[in-house]
Amino acid sequence: MLSIAWAPLYAHPLPANHRFPMLKYELLPEQLIREGTVPESAFFRPVPPPDDVVLRTHDADYYQRLQRGGLTRQEERATGFPWSPELIEREVTILGGTIACVHRALEHGVALNIAGGTHHAFRDRGEGFCLLNDQATAANYLLGHPELGVSRILIIDLDVHQGNGTAAIFAQEPRVFTFSMHGARNYPHRKEYSDLDLPLPDHTDDAAYLTLLRNTLPRLLQEHQPDFVFYLSGVDVLATDKLGHLALTREGCRQRDQYVLQTCRQHQLPVVVCMGGGYSVRIADIVEAHANTFRVAADIWG
Repeated sequence: MLSIAWAPLYAHPLPANHRFPMLKYELLPEQLIREGTVPESAFFRPVPPPDDVVLRTHDADYYQRLQRGGLTRQEERATGFPWSPELIEREVTILGGTIACVHRALEHGVALNIAGGTHHAFRDRGEGFCLLNDQATAANYLLGHPELGVSRILIIDLDVHQGNGTAAIFAQEPRVFTFSMHGARNYPHRKEYSDLDLPLPDHTDDAAYLTLLRNTLPRLLQEHQPDFVFYLSGVDVLATDKLGHLALTREGCRQRDQYVLQTCRQHQLPVVVCMGGGYSVRIADIVEAHANTFRVAADIWG
């Protein structure tokens, strides 16, 4: 059975332009339960991690200012969110969900977060709707607990936007390999350097995308020899996405997820999946594409 982190904290007041993207966090669990992909018991409510866990990744000054509302106007504007205590509670709970998923993935092979993938957060600042980097923090948590048996980590970032914060955080950490396959002209305009970046031209379709992925991932596994995987499965690669500029169909996106997750299963690699972005005009396109990730995981892990 799948194990899924879900923190229903998304109903706090937000400006109108932020409300639509947040709907998916409520609609997706409802869809998965209603259609029978997972039972309600598959979901667990995460809790915020201790401060020392966060501070293995994020600077103390930034984290303290974030908690008390001490960001400058420029810093707050860069995040894309107006500060509120509820927003910070949401962010640290999402981060706690990804860390909790680590333990469940080690036990069951896979665990998923109905959120996360906040890959634009740097050690000392937030950007692009990302305040704290959940996958980076969870990776450092693993490395800081050698008794868990993980010494080499692969982060597969297939969101349409480059994982610039994650790349910067692990730029000097050889135990974590960062792989980002993203739109070449998408945000951020100033890219960082992942261990492997594959920038894609506008209008890249299913065939080109999947061929490149299938030609790349086996080589990364062979060369890096990871014993744990974080997968960021953003659905902003869809042709219907307002911000993406790529041309994948929903079926192509599903095949992407199936290939990544099946490859992890075949190599007996525990994997934590986080949702990342999705900004199609129709909320149904976003929810269905994200639901496919969970359906594929349910099929593979039974």
